[in-house]
Amino acid sequence: MNKSELVTSMATKAGMSKKDTEKVLKAFEESVTEELSNGGKVQLVGFMSLEVASRKEREGRNPRTNEVMVIPASNTVKFKVGKALKDAVN
Repeated sequence: MNKSELVTSMATKAGMSKKDTEKVLKAFEESVTEELSNGGKVQLVGFMSLEVASRKEREGRNPRTNEVMVIPASNTVKFKVGKALKDAVN
């Protein structure tokens, strides 16, 4: 499912126009991005949680040349599935 299909599905289920639904989805994306950028956590109980995790600097290898290289430290987003979603999928 891509973004436009998601908007269509959400609009149908919520009884809203696609334009308004797209605004809601955009606001959701911006709110989640803002919270995670500030080091916060987003938790939708039963569905999922997102939080920022730090990765340390580490050594890696270039698979083509087998040359050792340093992979710099970075932040990433950690996704954890909620029980209700997990149960629905299984």
